[in-house]
Amino acid sequence: MFLYPVRYECFLGRFRIPINEPRKYNLKRLDALSYVAFTYVTIEFFDLEEKTVKRVTLPIISLFALILAPAIVVAQERVGDFSLLDQYGYHHGMSWYDDHKAIALLVQANDSDATTAAVPEYDALKSKFDEAGIEFLMINPMGRYNREAVQEKVAEYGVDIPVLMDDARVISEALGIERTGEVLIFDPRRFAVQFRGSVEAAETAIEQILANQDVSPSLVETAGSEITYESEGVPSYVADIAPVLAEQCATCHREGGVAPFAMDSHTMVQGWSPMIREVLMTRRMPPGQIDGHIGEFINDRLVDNADIRKIIAWVDAGAPKDGDHDPLAEIVWPESKWAFGEPDMILDIPATTVPATGNGVFVNVEVKFDMPEDRWVRGSQIIAGDRTVLHHTVNRLDFPGETGRRFLGGDGNRDKADITAYIPGDTPDMDPPNTGGLVKAGSTLHLNMHYTPNGRETVDRSQLGVWFYPLGEVPEERMSGRCACVFPNTWTTIPAHDPAFEQTASIVIENDAHIHSYLPHMHFRGKHMRFYADYPDGTSEELINIAKYNYNWQLSYTYEEPKFVPGGTKITAVAAWDNSAQNPANPNPDRNVDWGNESWDEMFFGAVNWKDIDQSGEEKGQRVRSF
Repeated sequence: MFLYPVRYECFLGRFRIPINEPRKYNLKRLDALSYVAFTYVTIEFFDLEEKTVKRVTLPIISLFALILAPAIVVAQERVGDFSLLDQYGYHHGMSWYDDHKAIALLVQANDSDATTAAVPEYDALKSKFDEAGIEFLMINPMGRYNREAVQEKVAEYGVDIPVLMDDARVISEALGIERTGEVLIFDPRRFAVQFRGSVEAAETAIEQILANQDVSPSLVETAGSEITYESEGVPSYVADIAPVLAEQCATCHREGGVAPFAMDSHTMVQGWSPMIREVLMTRRMPPGQIDGHIGEFINDRLVDNADIRKIIAWVDAGAPKDGDHDPLAEIVWPESKWAFGEPDMILDIPATTVPATGNGVFVNVEVKFDMPEDRWVRGSQIIAGDRTVLHHTVNRLDFPGETGRRFLGGDGNRDKADITAYIPGDTPDMDPPNTGGLVKAGSTLHLNMHYTPNGRETVDRSQLGVWFYPLGEVPEERMSGRCACVFPNTWTTIPAHDPAFEQTASIVIENDAHIHSYLPHMHFRGKHMRFYADYPDGTSEELINIAKYNYNWQLSYTYEEPKFVPGGTKITAVAAWDNSAQNPANPNPDRNVDWGNESWDEMFFGAVNWKDIDQSGEEKGQRVRSF
C-alpha cells in the first residue's frame, strides 16, 4: 500500500490548526494559556492503489502545563497572504510576487539605530540577489501614520526600497516581528516565514533558498529595539465585532444581497471567520480600497485600524460569542427599498433572463420617460431586481432627438440630469440643495446592464426611481463634470507583460469651485489611478489614490466636505495597468492592449465632478456619474 499524506490537522486542547504540510507554528498566539492538554493529530492519506482518501486520528495524551512565553517565535510559520501600501501609497500583495523565490523584509523604524546600521548591508544584498528572483522590501510595524517621515528617512538612507506601512500592525504581529533591524525571508507561495535574523545571516538563507536547500539556521537572534503589541484580551462579539460588520459589510452581505453569504447571525459569521480574516489581511474587502492617508470620503469603506485589530484578534481566538443576544440577527432592514422614501416616478427596466453559468453578461436596454412635461431631478436610484446577479449598470440620458452617443459620460450639457448608475454597495445620493438636472419629456435612458451568473437561471426585473423638484421649481445651481480621459486618438498601446504601464490625462477647472467626487474607470488590467492638483500658485497636492483598482467594483468617491480649488487648477489623473501574468484578472498577458469598449480591451476614464462657486458662468460640462 502506498500512502501519500495530503492533509494534516492538529487539535491542541480547544484549538484546531489546519496544516497543509508539516510546519511549526508560532505558539505565542495561543495567548499564554495554562492547562492540561489532550492532543490529537489527524492525517488524511491518499491511497495510490485504491484511489481513496483515508483518515487516521492519533491521540496523544500529554499531561503538561502549556505555559507559553511571549518570546517564542519560530520560523516556518504559515502566516497567510497579506497586502500593504508602501510609504508612497503603492499597493503590494504578497501573492503578486509568487513568481519570485522569496521576499526579503527588513524591519524599519525611523528612530532605530539597528535599522540605520542594517540598511547599507541590506541594499548590498538587494544588488546581489535582485535579479535572482528575490524581492527586497522593508516593513514599518510602528503604526504611527508617519508616511512622510518614512519617506524622508528612506531618502536619508540613500536607497530605493519600498517600505510597507503596517498602520494596523496586524501583519507585523502575525509575522512575529519583534526587533527593528531584523530580516524576515517570506515564501510568497506558501505564505510562510522561512527565516528571521540578521542581514548577514539572511545572505546565507537566501543562498540556501536559491539552491533549493532547507534554511538552516532559520532563526538568528538580532540586537535591534524590541517591538511590542497591545493585548486587550478577546474582543466582544456583541460590543466590538457585530457593530463593525453591520456598518461595513451587512449592506451587501444579507439575504438577497450581492455578496456570497449573509452576515445575519453569529453562527454564519463564525463559519466564515477565516475568510473574513483573509480578506482583511489582503485588503480585498471591503471593496473600493483607496488610500486612507489622502482625503476624507463618505464612501471610502475603510475599516478603522483599531477595528481591524479587534476583528483579527477575535477570529484568532475562535470567533466566540458573548452576551445573550445577537446584534446581527436583530438587524431590521427598512421596509422601503428606496433610499429616500417612495420616488415621484418609478420606471420598470426591461426584464433580462440571466443564464446560470458563463462569463459576464452585458445587455443594452432602454427606459422611456413618458411624462407630459419636463422635470428637474433631485436624485435617482436603481433597485436591482436580483442583486445576486446584477453587478452594475452604465447609464446615458438622451433628450428627444439625440442618439448614437457611446457610454462615455456627459455630453457637455450641464442642465441635463445625471441618472445615478447601479453599483453594488454604493449609496445613492441626492444632489445638494437648490441643485439639479433636467429630464425632458420623452427622454430616453440607455442602460448597459452587467450581470454575473450565480449558478441558477434567473430573471432580473430592476427598477428606476426618480425624485423631482416640485412642478415649476427650477433649481438655480448645477453640477459640472469633465473627464480626464484618454480616447483612441491619443491612446498608447499597453505592451504585453508590462506590470505597471502608465498614462496620464488632465483637465483644467477654470473657475473657483468645490470638487465633490471622482469616478475612475479602467478594465481588467487596471492597477491604480491617482488624481493630482496643480494650483495656480505653483503648489501641488494629491487628491485621491485608488491604490488597488478593481474592475468588479465600479465605485465613485464623494468628499465628506467638498474640496475648494481655485480657478485655473489643473487636475491630472495618472492611471496604471498590470498587463503581466501576475495579474489574476488579466485576460491575456501576451497581448498588446489598445483602447476598446470590451472588458478584454482597456479604457482610461477619470471623471471629476464639481460645482462652480459662481453659477453665472457658461456651461462647463455635465456632471459625470457613469461612463
